[in-house]
Amino acid sequence: MSANRPLKVALFGSGRIGQVHARNIAEHPDLELAWIADPFIEGARTLAAGTGAVAVESAEDVFANADLDAVIIGSPTSTHVDLISLAMEHGVAALCEKPIDLDIDRALACRDAIKGNKTPLMLGFNRRFDPNFAAIQLRVAAGEIGRLEQLTIISRDPAPAPAAYIQSSGGIFRDQSIHDLDMARFFVPDIIEVFAAGSNVFCDYIEEAGDFDSVVITLKGRNGELVTITNSRHSAYGYDQRLEAFGSEGMLNASNVSPTTVRKYGAKGTEESDAYLPFFLERYAEAYRNELDSFAKAIRSGTACSPGFDDGLQALLLANAAEESARSGRIVKIGQG
Repeated sequence: MSANRPLKVALFGSGRIGQVHARNIAEHPDLELAWIADPFIEGARTLAAGTGAVAVESAEDVFANADLDAVIIGSPTSTHVDLISLAMEHGVAALCEKPIDLDIDRALACRDAIKGNKTPLMLGFNRRFDPNFAAIQLRVAAGEIGRLEQLTIISRDPAPAPAAYIQSSGGIFRDQSIHDLDMARFFVPDIIEVFAAGSNVFCDYIEEAGDFDSVVITLKGRNGELVTITNSRHSAYGYDQRLEAFGSEGMLNASNVSPTTVRKYGAKGTEESDAYLPFFLERYAEAYRNELDSFAKAIRSGTACSPGFDDGLQALLLANAAEESARSGRIVKIGQG
């Protein structure tokens, strides 16, 4: 690749997350969105029309281009392993949305197949790039609150996803909790125990799909750190995203984000504020941009991406352990995958 031209990027998937990536690539000074691939070609054509990219239907159409520098994989989960493998085979950097796959055996086989490949590969746990959470992690790592003892992560969606999505999502632990399990590992990389409880308290079609609508997960780190993750598929007051790190010498926390910091005081109430940002597209907009910038810099420098493939694998192993625990009622011990 030439340092004198932007990196040429292909995007797999023209759906909701693909549209986020397309917009961010278009705004990035060192990236050029050259191709958008989707078997539903009309979606690719519509998205390409506003970006100057070429719409194609297949991975073969993408990897046939000798000047391809990177791919972003925002297509369905079932395609992730094959596209990661193709990218690594062609020496093309890849940023792949989570999870690697819903089947841990396919993910492990992919790991073995690409072992030793030095091509940059990033997993899309974009919350690591949220300025609030990243700042807390840096300050904890610097010892600002002493020894980390407890980490609390709260993540509640504003409303349940549609029934069709729930049925193919892989379940709440692999779909929603997996982001928070990765965030837990961002602070406490070595998790040795998982205990989880799940319940169905408000959504009939989630229960009919054999999934939970509400879960609580407790993790234990090798040094005794305790992590509590609270997830729900609904929240009456909006997208609830909070984190607290408690240590021997203090505490750091990140609260929910509103469009403004304005507060209203009156006879009917005080501290009245704007509603929280409605969903992940708005709440984590900056995190997506920061993630993409980190990916571009890793390609230019040839350095390893973080989070990488192993982070995606470990998050999936924890998600599987959490589901096993919730269904069995037992603590699950974690070995090395």
